[in-house]
Amino acid sequence: QAQLVESGGGSVQTGGSLTLSCETSRYPLTSNCMGWFRQAPGKEREGVASTYPAHGSTYYSDSVKGRFTISFDKTKKILYLQMNNLKPEDTAMYYCARGWYGSACMSTGDILDWGQGTQVTVSS
Repeated sequence: QAQLVESGGGSVQTGGSLTLSCETSRYPLTSNCMGWFRQAPGKEREGVASTYPAHGSTYYSDSVKGRFTISFDKTKKILYLQMNNLKPEDTAMYYCARGWYGSACMSTGDILDWGQGTQVTVSS
């Protein structure tokens, strides 16, 4: 059974917004980092944003900085990715991930567990 379950993907036009959610309730709230990755067809999976829920620090890739916001609701144990001003190059499968403590959760080598992904498509 999936431990990380994403939702919220869809199709939008350029400039639109989407919010992705990731259910993490099967995990205890620990010091691990949590992150969002994406993978476009023919490209490698890349880190987009990450956070340490225990203390709220966040990291963003340069390509999304200022447009995307990662957050974690400790009560609901849900990881969010608010995506604004979406561009066609943001089109990809987006994955929720749980990573090693001490890592940035921005490289695939940092990751312990993956969700199954949710598709985001941005049309021009």
